[in-house]
Amino acid sequence: MTEPEKKHEEQFLRYFTAHEAAIRGFVRSLLPTREDAAEVMQEVAVVLWRKFHEFKTEEDFRRWAFGVARYEVLAYARDKARDRLVFSEDVFALLADQAAETADTLQAQREALEQCLNKLPPRERTLVNAAYAPGVRIDHLAQETGRTPMSLYKALHRIRLSLLDCVRRFLRQEQLA
Repeated sequence: MTEPEKKHEEQFLRYFTAHEAAIRGFVRSLLPTREDAAEVMQEVAVVLWRKFHEFKTEEDFRRWAFGVARYEVLAYARDKARDRLVFSEDVFALLADQAAETADTLQAQREALEQCLNKLPPRERTLVNAAYAPGVRIDHLAQETGRTPMSLYKALHRIRLSLLDCVRRFLRQEQLA
């Protein structure tokens, strides 16, 4: 691989990893299941890589990737058109426009939540991470932590309220800046 090819590949990886969560959220908002979104995301990544030579660095990568993702969702929907519960292209277009408009807000909320989670005391952060880990049952976690399920629910509720307040403050400060 030549040096320019290597730099081209590295630049793509930087852009893609920086925006993958937003692209995935955009695709997920247009499709009914996570499995559908995962399937389309694989195609989106391949198409983005194949067409990266067409991307101009002064463009917004996320906007460009959303456009590619939109077409991949439409292609997926056409392939699935024999199913009864498939949206028309007009509905997909409307959903895609709305998802693109809310992508910035969702990204800001994700960043705010990350900041607020990092501000939690270690004990509370550990509890939140444990409670929201895949496959965790609250009754088992309560037993592991020596609490009753109800006291664990109440503790998590207080933490969620605290996080919500923190996120709202963070977003207000961002708007004022």
